[in-house]
Amino acid sequence: MSITETSNEPVITSYAKAPARTINAGGVTYAYRELGPKGGIPVVFFVHLAATLDNWDPRIVDPIAKDHHVITFDNRGVGASTGEVPDSVEAMADHAVTFIKALGYDKVDIFSFSLGGMVAQALVVKHPDLVRKLVLTGTGPAGGKDIDKVAGTTYYDMLRATLTRSDPKEFLFFNRDTTGKRAGKAFVERLEERTVDRDAPIKVKAFQTQLKAIKKWGRSTPADLSKITQPTLIANGDNDRMVPSVLSEDLHRRIKGSELTIYPNSGHGGIFQFHDEFAPVAVEFLARPQA
Repeated sequence: MSITETSNEPVITSYAKAPARTINAGGVTYAYRELGPKGGIPVVFFVHLAATLDNWDPRIVDPIAKDHHVITFDNRGVGASTGEVPDSVEAMADHAVTFIKALGYDKVDIFSFSLGGMVAQALVVKHPDLVRKLVLTGTGPAGGKDIDKVAGTTYYDMLRATLTRSDPKEFLFFNRDTTGKRAGKAFVERLEERTVDRDAPIKVKAFQTQLKAIKKWGRSTPADLSKITQPTLIANGDNDRMVPSVLSEDLHRRIKGSELTIYPNSGHGGIFQFHDEFAPVAVEFLARPQA
């Protein structure tokens, strides 16, 4: 179980200093980090393709952790979590539920990005009572146009990054104009702010299985997203090459009452490029009393 701070212990609100923890559930040891004040409904972060605990932008996490209990975790078979990566998004969602319930929570807010947003959708459709609010960024619905092409885009950009000795995320998440290149380098630098107790990198087989799951998601029958009645915030850049930006608009149309923000001149990592604008929007959305 997670450790509750006493009144004598300072509340950690810096992701770079968030303690690394583990919990066993369903035969799997899940690695996670938590920060922010305890009490209330926690915000659980669902991470992207190939990502581990070290891939969350502190400029997004820290503002939310100022007033919310934040939990980030490695899904089964990723980073320091044990077991094998499932080959379907729906199975990933089931494991996320196992992790959340092992921590003792029966209600959470979800903040998700990319593959994490697909997992979040599958979770909320199957377990609606578990989720209070939903943040979907850089993601798309099951059966979404061109999601099944993510693998091709990913491998192409990984090759381009190798040839220029860059981080693949600079190509995958950001435009290749002057603004995008600058934003990409700044983002990658922020991911290095945590210098101790870093996570294990994802294994190649786990990464390939995630890609297979995304392709399956892209080719599957569209889910009935009208079932999602939770307050939902959707955001993306206007030039997402990984999960096309039109899919964020598709989610917005299909999830009644959802809010949509599209950032100009930005790609898959639009929320990271515009973190100074997006973080306050996310904070306000999560703090807003429900009608």
